[in-house]
Parts: sequence; C-alpha cells; structure tokens
Amino acid sequence: MAPSYALLIDIAPADADRADFADTFTVIDPAQPALPVGELSAQRGDGVFESIGLIDGHAQEVTAHLERLAHSAELCDLPAPHLSQWRQAVAQVAAHAGAGEAVIKLVLSRGVEGGQSPTGWVTVAPATDFAASRADGIRVVTLDRGCPLDAPARAPWLLSGAKTLSYAVNMAALREAKRRGADDAIFTTSDGFVLEAPTASLILRRGDTFVTPAPTGGILHGTTQVSLFARLAAQGFAVAYEEVPASTLASADAAWLVSSVRLAAPIIDIDGLSLPLERELTASLNAYLLSGRD
Repeated sequence: MAPSYALLIDIAPADADRADFADTFTVIDPAQPALPVGELSAQRGDGVFESIGLIDGHAQEVTAHLERLAHSAELCDLPAPHLSQWRQAVAQVAAHAGAGEAVIKLVLSRGVEGGQSPTGWVTVAPATDFAASRADGIRVVTLDRGCPLDAPARAPWLLSGAKTLSYAVNMAALREAKRRGADDAIFTTSDGFVLEAPTASLILRRGDTFVTPAPTGGILHGTTQVSLFARLAAQGFAVAYEEVPASTLASADAAWLVSSVRLAAPIIDIDGLSLPLERELTASLNAYLLSGRD
C-alpha cells in the first residue's frame, strides 16, 4: 500500500541545540522517486526502521518506538537520531492521516554509498484491515531460525536485537508459512527454543500468568508486548520473561502474536495442533491497544 504522505528528513546531530526542526523536513510526493540510486537502504538494506500504529490521528507509544529506533541505530553503528526531530516528524505526518487506523514508518539509512551523512524519512499510510485476524485468529507454523539461543551473545554482528531494513529472511519465512497453509510463523532456535514471529512478538497464557520469550536471545523487544504486559500486570495478572522450549508451545492455554499494527492476533493452531480461542480476553486486549496510548 503506497504511503499517502511522506517527509524526507535532513538529519540533525543528536546534540543539536534547537527546539524547532520544521525547516529540516521536506514534503515529498510518495508516488514519485525520492532517493538516489546509491542509497544503501535499497542496495543493502543498510538501515533501521520502526512502524508506529496510528489510531484516529493519535500515534501510539511514540517514545517507546523512538527509543527502540535509537537502540537499533546504536547496534548498527549509525549516528544517534535526534529524538526531538523525529518526534516532530511523526507529529507532522500524523496530522495528515485522518480517522481510522494507519501506520507511520520511520526509516534511518546509512545514506548514499561513499557519502558522509545518513538518510531519513517518515511516511504514513492507511493500515491493512486486520479485523478478521483479531477476531477469528491465525494459524502459525514453527520455523528454525538456524542459530542456537546463545548466538546473539557470541555473534553480535548478526544484529539479532536490531530492527533493520534487512527483512528478506522475515519475508521468506512468511512465504514459507503460507506455502504450508498457515498465516504466520514463529521462529525457533536450532537448539529448540522459541524466539518471535517475523513481524510480531509472542505472548503465551499459562493459567493466570502471561509469558513471552526472554529478549536475551536476540529477540526484538516488542513495544506492543511491553505495553500489554504493563496492562496485564495492572489488572493483577503475573507476567514473565522466560526461555520457552518450542516443545511446550502447543500446551499453552492461549497464545497471541502482537504487533503495533495488527495488534493482538490470537493463535488458534500451531503446526496443526489446535489452541483455544479466547474471544473475550482477546477483545479486551485489542480494545486497550486501540485506545490512545502514550
């Protein structure tokens, strides 16, 4: 889906001493070419990004997304983004979204090969309609990510904890899931532990405890998962980060894939084994996620 509004950003240093960054934004036609051929985001996927849900013009949890953008940039040796500049860019594109659900994308690239400065842009576009996935659930398959659980600690250059533009593997996993008759996938380690989905975090319910795989395994720490854990804890539920053996997935009392745009999609089948669909609880989770969250 093509963006409906887009800004190019003249990247300011992280220590820039100014309050207004409006003159660093250039409105561009999202239907027209805007980046040079040498742009490394296109040539090598050399950059980082964030997707922010937008509900009736309200950008959800902007601070958490900006902090994760900065963390990804640090892991990739990119210049630290000036978060006030990016926050103002988010506000400007959000003002052009209108009612309903939309998605804002933030991209920070290394720029043109051989150049001296990074490239940044922010877009907004209508979100895909995920009503059916939220209400009726999704089927998933587990796919081996090809690395053991301790790989990120031993090989940080794999950038497992960064949200990079290099999403070819993630998209290949989604295509493989569909070839197997499923809607999505859950990555597992080669030594049998659960990681995350290609574009979402995993939450499991075991009785009154909600569990997600510990981010120490190179998992991208999901902003939506963190928000839901805070909500559930406030309601009196126990929440936990654990190493989750893949063999225990199908024994969960319920499970969801959660992300900033699809929100909470209940899992009704894992590798051909059925899981309960908790409609009332799922509706409650999504009602919260659709509320204005800062």
